[in-house]
Amino acid sequence: MISPENQARLASWRKAAGPLGAILLGQSEQPWDDARADYLHALDGLFPPPEGVTFETVDMDGVSTMRVTPDDMIDGKVLFYIHGGGYVHGGSLAYRGLAGRYAKALKARVYVPDYRQAPEYPYPTPIADTFQAYRSLFGEGLDPAKVTISGDSAGGAMVVTIMRMARDAGVPLPAAGVAISPWADLTHSSKSQFERDGLDPICSREFLMLLARNFLGQTLPSDPDASPVYADVRGLPPVLIQIGENEVMLSDAMRLAAHLGENRVRTSLEVWPGMFHVWHLFGGMPEADEALRNAVFFLEDAMQKIAAV
Repeated sequence: MISPENQARLASWRKAAGPLGAILLGQSEQPWDDARADYLHALDGLFPPPEGVTFETVDMDGVSTMRVTPDDMIDGKVLFYIHGGGYVHGGSLAYRGLAGRYAKALKARVYVPDYRQAPEYPYPTPIADTFQAYRSLFGEGLDPAKVTISGDSAGGAMVVTIMRMARDAGVPLPAAGVAISPWADLTHSSKSQFERDGLDPICSREFLMLLARNFLGQTLPSDPDASPVYADVRGLPPVLIQIGENEVMLSDAMRLAAHLGENRVRTSLEVWPGMFHVWHLFGGMPEADEALRNAVFFLEDAMQKIAAV
């Protein structure tokens, strides 16, 4: 049962996203940059950062990135976190809360790139920027065994895509990845896209279709870089997928887990009954805190297994 306080936060999140949809539908003349900035500031207020972390902006090979450093940190330990937002409206400012909680729990420095987004910069720019930032991590001499990757929604899908691109480019792979509520199939043709439409208070099939049109342009929604359920995922590190049972993306996340497993990637899938899209943002909500603990345990376990070899 979601508490009244968190129901109110959900309502505020929906309200903050409303102007973005109106602009994309041509129903508002508000400048896009202003609407995006208003949205990010609203989410930063709804999901504030914890104490015991500091934030700064760094350049990662031309990609502006938020670096999060916990007061208690293990040297060389890094999490590369990819924010969500449908490749259109997210940003690191909205993730100071989640990134800060991740940093404290992992005792790791967290990097959250602000990749360029549609509609100004459609496919493949958001993915290319993210990979460029990830690649730059290893110019600092980091040990890949201490590097992990996570992300949500569009960023959850990019967890798999960035690892696959790293594999193909000969860039070091992380120890493991956690994909939160991944937007893994932009064809939106799965069972849950229809059966659970209206259950999730954050994402509807109609809104996802709108975001996909702005992001993809002339690219097919089944392109493997946009929809990792169609990608060659062989040889990737272990992946944990966490998805809310009320999400329209439920079937897609389950299909991604099956696709990874069938291609001999060690895969864990958690389906959380009654949960909505990226519930992890709601620090203090028991389901959000437990899901994050599970994610941290998964990443820690993968790093320890590599260290033991």
